[in-house]
Amino acid sequence: MAETENKGLQLLKKGQKGILHGIFSRLGIILLLFLLQVACLFSIFRWFGQFLPHVLGGTVLFIMIMVIYLLNMQMDAAAKITWLILIMMVPVLGAILLCYTQTEIGHRALKRRIGQLIGETRNRIPQDETVIKKRIGQLIKDTKDSITQDEAVIGKLQKEDPGTAALVNYLNRSGCFPAYENTKVTFFPTGEDKFKELLEQLRQAKHFIFLEYFIISEGLMWGKVLEILAQKASEGVEVRVMYDGMCEFALLSHDYPKKLAKLGIKCKMFSPITPFVSTHYNYRDHRKILVIDGHTAFNGGINLADEYINEVHPYGHWKDTALMLKGDAVKSFTLMFLQMWNIDEKNCDFDTFLNVPAIPQKEAVGYVVPYADCPLDNDKVGEDVYFDILNRAERYVHIMTPCLILDGEMENALKFAAKRGVDVKLILPGIPDKKAAYALAKTHYASLISAGVEIYEYTPGFVHAKVFVSDDCRAVVGTINLDYRSLYHHFECATYLYNTDCIKQIADDYETTLEKCRKATTETIKKEKLSTRLTGYLMKAVAPLM
Repeated sequence: MAETENKGLQLLKKGQKGILHGIFSRLGIILLLFLLQVACLFSIFRWFGQFLPHVLGGTVLFIMIMVIYLLNMQMDAAAKITWLILIMMVPVLGAILLCYTQTEIGHRALKRRIGQLIGETRNRIPQDETVIKKRIGQLIKDTKDSITQDEAVIGKLQKEDPGTAALVNYLNRSGCFPAYENTKVTFFPTGEDKFKELLEQLRQAKHFIFLEYFIISEGLMWGKVLEILAQKASEGVEVRVMYDGMCEFALLSHDYPKKLAKLGIKCKMFSPITPFVSTHYNYRDHRKILVIDGHTAFNGGINLADEYINEVHPYGHWKDTALMLKGDAVKSFTLMFLQMWNIDEKNCDFDTFLNVPAIPQKEAVGYVVPYADCPLDNDKVGEDVYFDILNRAERYVHIMTPCLILDGEMENALKFAAKRGVDVKLILPGIPDKKAAYALAKTHYASLISAGVEIYEYTPGFVHAKVFVSDDCRAVVGTINLDYRSLYHHFECATYLYNTDCIKQIADDYETTLEKCRKATTETIKKEKLSTRLTGYLMKAVAPLM
C-alpha cells in the first residue's frame, strides 16, 4: 500500500508542461494568417500601386460574396454577425479562418467514430417507445430503432406531469436519455462536500472506476484521488481516466497517460491539441463524470483541481455544486463515459459494464434523467432543457452560472419568463476568472434588469456552479454554462431532476448563497468602470468565438 501511494505521489511532481505544444493551435493559426495578410497588403501597395483600384474593387466584390454566403449558412445569428465583422475588417484572414473552422479538418474522423458508436449502443439502455432518426451528418448515420423505456415509469410520469414526460420524449429523440425512478440523489453545495464523499465512495469500489473530467490538475485533490485509484488498480479494479486535451496546455505533461499506466491505470486525453492542424478547440470535453461499479455516479461542475475544494483561492471563495446518484440512473452515465472512451477503440465492450445490475433505491422519490449534449449534431440539448424550464415555470426560476454570454433566444427566454411574472434570479461571480468574459456578461445586465430579471454577484469570490431550480419541483445540476461554448461548442452533461428529495436542498442552498451576494441595479451599471464597459462593448462583437 505504501509503495503504491509513493508511486502515485511521485506523479504530483511538476513536470515539463505542453505549453509550447498547445500555444500554436488557435493563436498560431490566427497570427500566421494575420501576418500573411499584412504582408500581402504591403506588397500590393508597394509593387502594384497602379492596380490598386482593381484590388479594391475585387475586395468589395469578395466581401459581398462572403456576406451572401454567410447569410445563407445554418449558423446562430450572433455568430453570423461576428463573422461578418471579421470578414469586412480583414477579408483574407476572415475567409481563410472561416474555411478552416467550417471544414472541420481535425474532427471529421471524430464525428464518424462517435456516430458509429452511438448507433451501435442506442439500444443498450431502454428509451421511450419512439422511432428515432438522428440527423447529425457524419456523426450519426440515420437510424430507426424502436426501443422502449420502462413503460410503468414513463406512464406514471405522463400522469403526474405531461410536460416533463414530453421533455423526456425529446431527450430520447436526441440521444439515449431515459427517465428513471429508484435513484437516490445527494446534493453537494460545495466542492469540499463532494470531495469528502468522493474519497469514501472510491475506497469502496470493487469492479471498475470511470473518471471523465475537463480539468485534472496536480495538487492535494488529485493527489488523494490518485492514491486511491492506484491502490484499487493494484487490487484488480478496472480504472479508467479521461481528461480533455486542453489540460496539456499547462496542467499536465504530454506523457501523463504513460505515467498513469505505470500504476495500472488506463488513461486517455480527449482530443489532444495538434499545432496548426487541430480544429478541436471548439469541441472540448467539458463533462465531469465519475462512475463506480455501475451503482454510483457523480456529476456537476467540480473538476479535479485544488481551487474547486478551496484549497487554493485564485479568485476568492470558489462556489460550486455537484450530485451523487445511486440506483438505476447511473447506467446513463456509464454509457456516456463508454461512448467517449471508445471513440478510438476497435473492440468496444459495453455489455460488461452496462449489464452490471444497479442497486435500486426503492425509497427514493421522483424522477432522474441524466443527459448529454453533443456539439456535432443539430440539437442544442443543453439550451433546450433550460428553455423548457423557463417556459414552464409558474413561480420562480433561480440560476447559478459562471458565464453570461447569451444568444438572442436565451436572453429573450429569460426576459419573457420575468415579464410573465416569474421570479427569475441569476447569481454570477463577484470576482471574475476571465475579465473579458466578466465584462461581456455585464453587457446583458441592463436589458435583463429592465425586463424584471434580478441579477446578483457573489461577493466572496467566484461562482462555478451550473444550477437551474424552479418551482420546488424541477432542477438541473451539471456542466452546462450560459455561454456559447457550453451551449454550442462543447461536449456537456447534466442531471435533470423532477420531484426528487434533494430539490429542496438545492433551493435552500440558492437562498443561502443569495445572502452573500450584491444586487446589480441600473445605478450600479452606471457606476461600472469605463474600462469594463468598453471591454464589454468590444467583446460583444466576438461573443460567439469566446
